[in-house]
Amino acid sequence: MQIKHLLIWLLAITTLFSACKTGTKNEPSTVPSTISNTPVPQWSHDAVIYEVNVRQYSEAGTFKAFAEHLPRLQELGVEILWFMPIYPIGELNRKESLGSYYSIKDYTAVNPEFGTLDDFKAVVDQAHKLGMKVILDWVANHTAWDHPWVEQHPSWYAKNSLGNMFAPFDWTDVVQLNYDNQELRGAMLESLEYWVKEANIDGYRCDVAGMVPVDFWERARLTLDKLKPVYMLAEDENVTALLNNAFNANYGWSFHHIMNNIASGEMNANDARDYFEKADSIYPAGTYPMQFTSNHDENSWNGTEFERLGEAAKTFAALTFVAEGMPLIYSGQEAGLNKRLKFFEKDTIMWENPSMTSFYQQLTRLKKENPALYNGLAGGELQLINTNEPEQLLAFSRTKGQNTVLAVFNLSPQSVPLISKTKLQGTFREYFSQKEIKLPFDGQILQPWEYWVIIPNN
Repeated sequence: MQIKHLLIWLLAITTLFSACKTGTKNEPSTVPSTISNTPVPQWSHDAVIYEVNVRQYSEAGTFKAFAEHLPRLQELGVEILWFMPIYPIGELNRKESLGSYYSIKDYTAVNPEFGTLDDFKAVVDQAHKLGMKVILDWVANHTAWDHPWVEQHPSWYAKNSLGNMFAPFDWTDVVQLNYDNQELRGAMLESLEYWVKEANIDGYRCDVAGMVPVDFWERARLTLDKLKPVYMLAEDENVTALLNNAFNANYGWSFHHIMNNIASGEMNANDARDYFEKADSIYPAGTYPMQFTSNHDENSWNGTEFERLGEAAKTFAALTFVAEGMPLIYSGQEAGLNKRLKFFEKDTIMWENPSMTSFYQQLTRLKKENPALYNGLAGGELQLINTNEPEQLLAFSRTKGQNTVLAVFNLSPQSVPLISKTKLQGTFREYFSQKEIKLPFDGQILQPWEYWVIIPNN
């Protein structure tokens, strides 16, 4: 799994920072279109996404146990619930005792550890009643070695030079599919349709989306949107072909690693500025990255946000909510989760510590109350602001209509005086502290890792 994400990130960061012609596997190189043609469900405009790890969410590890948390998640302010794969896990070549969610034995069934299909449908129904949407993790690139297709349809799988099926990378518990086979494509489309028709889900997060041909995803999007408006998130950071007609968002790996590197002292605020300047020029308008300080892979393989970001954990979490992109909260982050969850074994999240709950509630409320911070074209474009200390201070504004939000982040472990000119003048309010801020800035001191989110003083 670590090799997987190292390879994907290396490809992603090369794509983002070269700002040249790029392409996805099996797709010719293309220049990003000015405006994405991907349909955008209106309910995604101000949404925050929340990743659900059912296995670790409760001692029982079931849909019914998770459902008890839905009112709490509504109060947290999240709108999109992304469920990690809920399907039966392969037993052949399984890793450790419980195996990986991403080794799928049946695309149209439920992992019995989690409950039944009716249990899952009940969760979706309850989430919808509470104003939330549900998307499922989809693994189109590979199956478990004991998926029935292996025996029934061997031509649906890729072969190596010896004519044998193989596992991609070091993922020894899965076998690579062959998208040159049209029958496979049809079966995969039917499986994608199944969950929208049967369980009324609202879209998909697609695992290693860049390893599956772009034209398959484009056909899938057309097929699903005929059933209902869906939201599609790609685990990929190739910002051209996948986002033009199929996906609404992809992964913000580049910025994630920049945040980690700033916290460790290997990069500084100038690197964050460079990211925003380049990303703004190459993302098709209307699309954006999912921004995150943690997720299931980062937590299990690279460490918690507290390990990687230290005293800057809250600083960077706040930055993911005010920068362009949809912010992610991973299971347990709102409870100050400070351990690496085991990936192939049971490792229950402890919910006794509410230390971060009010913080994330503030962040989701900030986003929903300020149209400038909405996602895609519904929000305001990020405008960088020059400061006196560009290696330490990151400042920008976002405006939509009459709403303007100004953000200043001290991305360093030192106190820094802030001097900067903005078009805004007068007295405003800092969102978190509620203290008054006078603009333009004339030397106010920002403490180590301190951040100000400045909104109109209504």
